[in-house]
Amino acid sequence: MTTAILTLAMSLTLSQSGPAPIPTKRQLAWHRMEVYGFLHFTTNTFTDREWGQGDEPESVFAPTDFSADQIVDVAKRAGMKGLILTAKHHDGFCLWPTKTTGHNVSKSPFGKDVVRLVSDACRKAGLKFGVYLSPWDRHDARYGRPEYVETYRAQLKELLTGYGPIFEVWHDGANGGDGYYGGARETRKIDASTYYGWPETWAIVRRLQPDAVIFSDAGPDVRWVGNESGFAGDPCWATYTPSGPKEGVAPAPGLTKYQDGEHGHVDGQYWMPAECDVSIRPGWFWHEKENDKVKTPQQLKDLYFRSVGRGASFLLNVPPDRRGRIHPNDEKALIGFKRLLDEAFAHDLAKTAKTVSATNVRDGQHSAAKATDGDTATFWALPERTSKGSLEMRFAKPVAFDTVRIREAIALGQRIRRVEVSALIGSMWRTVAEAESVGNCRLFQIGPVTTTKVRFTFQGTGAAVSEIGLFLDPNKAP
Repeated sequence: MTTAILTLAMSLTLSQSGPAPIPTKRQLAWHRMEVYGFLHFTTNTFTDREWGQGDEPESVFAPTDFSADQIVDVAKRAGMKGLILTAKHHDGFCLWPTKTTGHNVSKSPFGKDVVRLVSDACRKAGLKFGVYLSPWDRHDARYGRPEYVETYRAQLKELLTGYGPIFEVWHDGANGGDGYYGGARETRKIDASTYYGWPETWAIVRRLQPDAVIFSDAGPDVRWVGNESGFAGDPCWATYTPSGPKEGVAPAPGLTKYQDGEHGHVDGQYWMPAECDVSIRPGWFWHEKENDKVKTPQQLKDLYFRSVGRGASFLLNVPPDRRGRIHPNDEKALIGFKRLLDEAFAHDLAKTAKTVSATNVRDGQHSAAKATDGDTATFWALPERTSKGSLEMRFAKPVAFDTVRIREAIALGQRIRRVEVSALIGSMWRTVAEAESVGNCRLFQIGPVTTTKVRFTFQGTGAAVSEIGLFLDPNKAP
């Protein structure tokens, strides 16, 4: 929050009595990460496939120069706050020496525990670590029978107890429920809505890693945005009510009306914000033929504005190559992306405002507020029974800006229903940006505006704002 706006902060202890739904402590911690990475790495890396059949021999997995430190170092320099590793993809090959199957890294020429190496490197570098454990297993002959569910849960327990704190557990929606073939080439059809016993499976996560968020297209903590292109809809509400793909089918991972995830629901039943997953390459796994198809820094920046900038998170997949390292082309794009972001948000012009005034100040109080997660947060808020109000910044001399950042005090829930940014141009106020939702972060890129006054008008009963920033991006695309 800018120094000028802090003088308008009011005192309020937030509690569960506020408008439901509101985020949990683990969800608030997840929101703050904003950008983190995906590591798709398994036998597919060496067979040039995207989905393995499950019958690949363990000998296939043979990285020649694996370095978890190099992978993590690139991610950190790219501004990522954590990494999620595909501990087991659909092919069933486990990157740790699991006791549940011999189809694991200990039987490969590499032989080392990849989950251990990456989790330790993350911890050493100050990044958070998460795990992807595919519900679908094309190798395991038990898949499709009740005993596989116990195997899956045993694998989950191993990952959640042997590798330190986990920030996110990722459940893919691809789960074999449509009659896909397993490694033995027979059809193993399941009822994905009931087969996994998701409530009981998720209870394991809650018990062993209470600070971890659980991801799937049905949540329960974080939802899939509904596409693999890396962008959220506009608006994108953090609140959501998952529904089955058709009437009579209960929502579950792989069984939702997933298109709804792109926008969420303005009056959704649950706090279930969107995660935008996308690969830096056309495929999710490394393929040599895609070395010249890596997304550019500008493309990654555009995705950042369309994901984080719409209140969602940005999960960017950066697949290790056959050495077991991040390819130079990917590294160059990532570092360029970070440079663009740093330069875009280097100077907050809002901090230079001479004065800030507000149409409303709750209770006339001007001190810090205490958020639900125990952190001290300052914000400006409309009174509970007031549905519209404005903040106005005045500058001693004209300022030019083309980027606006607004953060909602989401510990109170998502209360803002509309925001309008106006600038005084000559003697007239002109709307330069507007949107329905704000959420954790709202970014606007506009044509350059030069003014001495900027007004922010918010609609929504009890709307609360924690930060407003104005920036002039030296690299803004025309």
